[in-house]
Amino acid sequence: MKQILIIQGGGRSMGNTAQLINCFQKGAQEKGHCVETISLLKTEVKGCLGCNACRYGKPCVQKDSFHEIIPRIQGADCIVLASPLYFWTISSKLKAFIERFYCLAEEDENPPLGRYEKYPVKDCALLMTSADNYFWTFEQAVSYYQFTFVNYMGFHDKGMLLAGGCGDTNGRPGIDKTEHLKKAYKFGRQLYSD
Repeated sequence: MKQILIIQGGGRSMGNTAQLINCFQKGAQEKGHCVETISLLKTEVKGCLGCNACRYGKPCVQKDSFHEIIPRIQGADCIVLASPLYFWTISSKLKAFIERFYCLAEEDENPPLGRYEKYPVKDCALLMTSADNYFWTFEQAVSYYQFTFVNYMGFHDKGMLLAGGCGDTNGRPGIDKTEHLKKAYKFGRQLYSD
């Protein structure tokens, strides 16, 4: 059994992204995994200030809920980032969350790829929704996810579900008219099937 932490970085409370998360979570739980979802719509996480207090042995100076999330990050086997596509990338709330991983880094005396810090190594996955479904729709978001979590922090990518074509941005959620919810359920069930 794995501990899976889903970070919902935006969207409406019952919108496309929330529905995608629910189906993924159901599939993972049916396989016996413990799944927790933290919504950044309800939990305030501010962006990094770049003050470097954490580099001098001090806790992060930001006064928000990230401090309460740290033990859940440390206890998770897999961190799943979930976001609607906002202006061709992940939401600003999710980006602020990712920035705060800076305070989790430790000095690395033998850094790979020129890094000077190391992070707790986890598995990761990406869930995204979008009204558009062009061949390039998720390119910016995928690039950021792969660079930060996989290439830089060294997390192990367990896959992505990029759910495009989910309806008009001004209308009701349309993800139920696609195959994406079934795919999310299957993704959750198969996340650790190997």
